[in-house]
Amino acid sequence: MSKTTILLAEDETALGQIIKESLETREFNVLLCENGEEALQVYQEQQPELLVLDVMMPKKDGFTLAKEIRMEDEEIPIIFLTAKSQTKDVVQGFSIGGNDYLKKPFSMEELIVRINNLLNRSKVQKNTEVLYLGDYIFNFPKQTLQFKNNETIQLTHREAHLLFHLINSKNKVLERSFILNKLWGDDDFFNARSMDVFISKLRKKLKQDDTIQIINVRGFGYKMVF
Repeated sequence: MSKTTILLAEDETALGQIIKESLETREFNVLLCENGEEALQVYQEQQPELLVLDVMMPKKDGFTLAKEIRMEDEEIPIIFLTAKSQTKDVVQGFSIGGNDYLKKPFSMEELIVRINNLLNRSKVQKNTEVLYLGDYIFNFPKQTLQFKNNETIQLTHREAHLLFHLINSKNKVLERSFILNKLWGDDDFFNARSMDVFISKLRKKLKQDDTIQIINVRGFGYKMVF
């Protein structure tokens, strides 16, 4: 069985080595980075399965790093490590897209339990995210649409995530500001125009089933009906 790869970003060298060695004794493969810029590069090159990010790091802090990674991958589990204990810091971590938050000092056993819980949750989620959409089968993990005649349409990462949120909000309005902040990181004018283009692309890829509609609810967002 292949080992699960974890990216650990921690600028305290001694602590980073302790965490790395402890996780490796539990059969994890650990990629240790000492600053946010290095961690982003390693993430893009190695595609780890879980991130453990210190918040206060040089060159790029953990919150900024997580926000940039969330633009590329909405699903990868993220645990923040921090000496910060104020409620506003915890709230900020979760609002950026963190899945868990561990305050220093912490026990290695607690970190390992939290890692395993997130990995198990992620596996269950990936196994269940094949959705039926009219005459299409949407495989979210593989980012594909399969029509009833077995024609397979490949989606981009952002198309797949946008479609996933539309389906989960079936017959309800998916608010523009929510999805823009979630997938684009900002709800400014230029990102809004970009999202409109992606909606048009999805409509074209779903055109073989005319019972599926993505309706523009002016001033609010989009509604998927099928």
